[in-house]
Amino acid sequence: MTTPSHSSAWPADRVAEARAVIADVAHHSDLLIRLACNVLVQHGETPGERADAQRLLLVVDARRPVSRAQREDQGRAAR
Repeated sequence: MTTPSHSSAWPADRVAEARAVIADVAHHSDLLIRLACNVLVQHGETPGERADAQRLLLVVDARRPVSRAQREDQGRAAR
């Protein structure tokens, strides 16, 4: 097994992928949209981009049934 190289392009590549997911949000799962939003909230280039990603994350999370949201949130807290 090889160790992945830590290049400086890694964050830029992830941000570019996240932007592509958000740009085509209708064709991606809520899970993938959530991941993309989290990347942009953390690594977006501008405050506006980070704020927009946070708002979209709230919208996507609001669509989850309450029981599923509670299970997922408890799973995150256990990690």
